[in-house]
Amino acid sequence: MTGQSLHYNIPMRIEHLSLTNFRNYARLELSLPAQGPVLLYGENAQGKTSILEAITYLATSISPYTTSDRQLIHWRTAREPIPFARLSAQLAGGAYQKLDITLMMDLSTASPRFKKSVKLNGVEKRVMDVVGLLNVVLFLPQDLSLIEGAPSDRRRFMDTALRQIDREYRLALHDYEKVLPQRNALLKRIADGRAGAVELDYWDEQLAGYGAVIIAARQRFLRELEALARDNHHALSGGREMLSLRYLPSLLPAADGDGRQRAFSLPGLDLDRQLTAEQIQPQFCAQLLEQRNQAIARGMTVAGPHRDELRLLINERDCGDFGSRGQARTAVMALRFAELGWMRDQLGEYPLFLLDEVAAELDARRRRFLLDQLDGNAQTLLTSTDLDDFDAAFLARATIYQVVNGQVSQRRDNSDTNP
Repeated sequence: MTGQSLHYNIPMRIEHLSLTNFRNYARLELSLPAQGPVLLYGENAQGKTSILEAITYLATSISPYTTSDRQLIHWRTAREPIPFARLSAQLAGGAYQKLDITLMMDLSTASPRFKKSVKLNGVEKRVMDVVGLLNVVLFLPQDLSLIEGAPSDRRRFMDTALRQIDREYRLALHDYEKVLPQRNALLKRIADGRAGAVELDYWDEQLAGYGAVIIAARQRFLRELEALARDNHHALSGGREMLSLRYLPSLLPAADGDGRQRAFSLPGLDLDRQLTAEQIQPQFCAQLLEQRNQAIARGMTVAGPHRDELRLLINERDCGDFGSRGQARTAVMALRFAELGWMRDQLGEYPLFLLDEVAAELDARRRRFLLDQLDGNAQTLLTSTDLDDFDAAFLARATIYQVVNGQVSQRRDNSDTNP
């Protein structure tokens, strides 16, 4: 990948997690072992998932469960003059050791909102400068949305992985998401007769420049990911099925010189046909110009990475349209383990692997495959409501914590599988 992120040569692991006023934790201090899986078990709504959410938020600055930072704040802080939450992680594996994120109500504006403060070793940082310091792959039961959900779910999957690894992508996505609404607002002003179409030239150039970086990176990511996902899927399906990833960008740039469209839509597109951002950018500009009248009429940008699609195919048939529920689960599982392997290849070491109530959703064969893959190479945290979902060998090598009403205690004897 080009444009590597700030991961300081050695990907980091969490030694200690501290939470203050985060979700249902008024206060949590949790030390994590250097080796072996960590299993968090307890009834629903006790705080297991909140621990995985906190780690993901520290790594990506985004919650996988909500778009509102307000919902992350413990309910009891609503009575305090300035509600706040703080997440902190002591990291091992590199020179930079402490990452803090504080969410605090900003009362200086007409509409109070939560602002985010990020510190690395006590020094203020921008969010984009610490994303990628800690890397995670999060596996959820809701991941079936990668097959059955909206295109935005699959774009989020690509963005979450690439933002952590590729700094150039992270910056381009950030700027694209700033430019896009400005261009859309201008399109509406033009439609209302309050601006001229020539004003779009500047915004088209900006949008195409950032968008080209995103498209090129997504194409390469999916081709690299596909090779790993196919191997996983082959093993999970007993060799009966072949998984392919089909990238469907709303822009289909032509190959240099021959005037033919690049078949991004074809599964198995080989890497030596990868288009660079420099090749894509002028063609993106041309498409924006060609679609200008349509965009003005609709008041929105009709092509670009914000309209990209990703489809998963099993034996060349779209899994979302024709796959069974079991095939969808297998495809998602193959994809998540491929993401884990892809990050390992980019970083030189595994990222954190977080699994939220996944084992209970799997049949015996898929569960066995899952547990066999958790070999201790990646720092792994799992949640479960039932220890019977795991075999005795796994429980013997896991560090087990019981979570009850926001209180976490370590189970000392793993030989007894009854709570």
